[in-house]
Amino acid sequence: MTNFKRGFLAILALIAVAAISPVSAQQQPPANNDAVLLEQLKAPVQGRVSIPDAKSGTLIQPQGREWREMREGPLKSVGGWLLVLVVLALAAFMALRGRIKVDHGMSGRTIERFNGVERFAHWLVASCFIVLGLSGLNLTFGLSIVRPIVGPEAFASLTQAGKIAHNYLSFPFCLGVLLMAAMWIRHNIFNAVDAEWFAQGGGLLKKDVHPPAGKFNGGQKVLFWLVVLGSVALAVSGYMLMFPFYFTDIAGMQLSQLVHAIAGILLVAVILAHIYIGSIGMEGAFDAMGSGQVDVNWAKEHHSLWVKEQLGGKAAADD
Repeated sequence: MTNFKRGFLAILALIAVAAISPVSAQQQPPANNDAVLLEQLKAPVQGRVSIPDAKSGTLIQPQGREWREMREGPLKSVGGWLLVLVVLALAAFMALRGRIKVDHGMSGRTIERFNGVERFAHWLVASCFIVLGLSGLNLTFGLSIVRPIVGPEAFASLTQAGKIAHNYLSFPFCLGVLLMAAMWIRHNIFNAVDAEWFAQGGGLLKKDVHPPAGKFNGGQKVLFWLVVLGSVALAVSGYMLMFPFYFTDIAGMQLSQLVHAIAGILLVAVILAHIYIGSIGMEGAFDAMGSGQVDVNWAKEHHSLWVKEQLGGKAAADD
């Protein structure tokens, strides 16, 4: 067979294949329909790697887009507005109610409210939480709020320093929370007295209203459990992030980041209210964690049952 005949037969074969292919394609059901495409988008795009860490072979993880959208969308908007509304609510409360004063005035006599160990645990947690809270908020909101103010170079240095402080201060923070829980958990069990305290608004809304309370009132008990449980959520999620992939996969890491951010924002909102009441919001309240000594009249108005336990018949006689 000459080369011409061979070339001619090859051309005829190509024409035949081209003519038959469309017919075959029409007989096949479409593979790339919407449902198949959606399923393919949900699956990670995997590559091949020669190193032991097989996770590095994941080129695209679609769930990461959902995590990013959640972090950059609802987390920032809802969390940011929550903190703004808390500050506005406290300012409005201060304007309408004013500072809560001791109705009968200071007596000049004091009683020990918290001892040195209790105050140490409190201030250990408080000082660490200030740095942890600010550095954590910077990671969530700093790119859009802090960076335009200080510039990219200063923001990078500030964020790096905050990250290091955040990691290391988490350990004394957790230690302080454990100390507070060990010392105060028996005083923070809810009872019927707390129901009466809540029914009367804790005496915060009206003057000359002083519901009975033990060492901790109903509001302080709520704060205690929020701090303890919130700290557990922060610690578990935080250490999973600090030691990545030791305990979970990438999906668990993404969930941990969201849990850590949400718990942190909620705890910051709660602590803002605590700082307000414990400083400018209530006369004599700061002394409890300042010197540890509070005025007897303040104690009788806000923790009457506890005063009776401490002073016994003497307190009744003074009344």
